[in-house]
Amino acid sequence: MSIARYAIVTAAKNEAAFIEKTLQTVLRQTVMPQKWVIVSDGSTDCTDEIVTRYADQFEFIRLLRRESNDRQFGSKIKAVQAGVEALGDIGYEYLGILDADIELPPDYYETLLGHFESDPEVGLLGGTRKDLLGDVFVPIRFNELSIGGAYQLFRRSCYEDIGGFLTLKFGGADMMAGVAARQRGWKVRALAELEALHLKPTGSAEGSYLLRGISRGKRNCMMGYHPVFEMLKLLRVRSGNDVLHNVGEVFGFVSQWFSREEYEVPSEVVAFLRQEQLGRIRHLMTRFRDPASGRNERTSQINESAGASP
Repeated sequence: MSIARYAIVTAAKNEAAFIEKTLQTVLRQTVMPQKWVIVSDGSTDCTDEIVTRYADQFEFIRLLRRESNDRQFGSKIKAVQAGVEALGDIGYEYLGILDADIELPPDYYETLLGHFESDPEVGLLGGTRKDLLGDVFVPIRFNELSIGGAYQLFRRSCYEDIGGFLTLKFGGADMMAGVAARQRGWKVRALAELEALHLKPTGSAEGSYLLRGISRGKRNCMMGYHPVFEMLKLLRVRSGNDVLHNVGEVFGFVSQWFSREEYEVPSEVVAFLRQEQLGRIRHLMTRFRDPASGRNERTSQINESAGASP
C-alpha cells in the first residue's frame, strides 16, 4: 500500500459511537496519509481511549488533546487549526479535513489525488454525502461547487492562500473556504462518484427543524448571502419539515440582518459570493425563458448545497 504526500486532521468531540469506523475507513484507503492528527476537543467519553489504541498500533496516527468546554461552531475550527499546527513540517502537499463520523470508499483519497495531479489549478476537492435515515443511507442534494467540510481535501498551497478556515459564530467555515478559494482563482469541485457515508446526520445536535432553520438563517446572513438569493432558494419545499425549516431560516436571516452585526467574512469574499449567487439566479431565469438552455440541473439549482455544514 502506497503513501502519498497528504495529511489528515480530524476534530472529534465525544465521538466514541462513530470514530472507530472512521479510523477503519482511513486504514482501508488504497493510498495512506503521511500523518493523521486527531484532535479530541474536550471529549468526556471514551473517544481518547479508542484513538489511543489505534495510535499505539499505527505510527502515522496521533492523538492531540485540546481542553475545551465550548460547544459553539468556532471550537471545531480551533481544534482543526491546532491539528494543522501539530502536523509540523512533514512536507505534505495536500490537507484532508475529515469528521469523526464518516465512512469513505477505499479509493477516496487516491481518486482525489489523481484529479489534483492532473490539474494544478484545482485547490479543493471532495465527494458527496449520504445521510443515515433510519436504517438506510439517503443521498443528499448537492452543488458541485460546494464540498461538505466533513470530507474535504485541499491542495496545501490553496489552504494557505485563503488563510485556512474562518472562525464563524454560526458555522459555515467549510463552505466559505470553498468560496474564498474560488475568489482567489482556485478550482473547486465535488465529485458525484465519490460518496461519503455520514453516520450522524448533519444538524442532529441542533434540535428541531425550526431551530435548525433559525441557525442556518443566521449563518447565511453573517456569511453575506444576497437577500434575494436567500429568499428564492427557500421556495423549494418537499415536505412539512421543509416548511418548518424554511420558516425558521427566514426568521433567522431577517432577525440577524436587522441586528446590523458586521459580517465575519472579508468584504471581497462577500462580494464574490453575491456575484456567484446573482449569476445563478440569472442562469435560472434564462432557463425559464428557454428550457432547452438549462440542461445541467445541478449547476442551475437556486437552493444551496446540502453538503455544506449547517
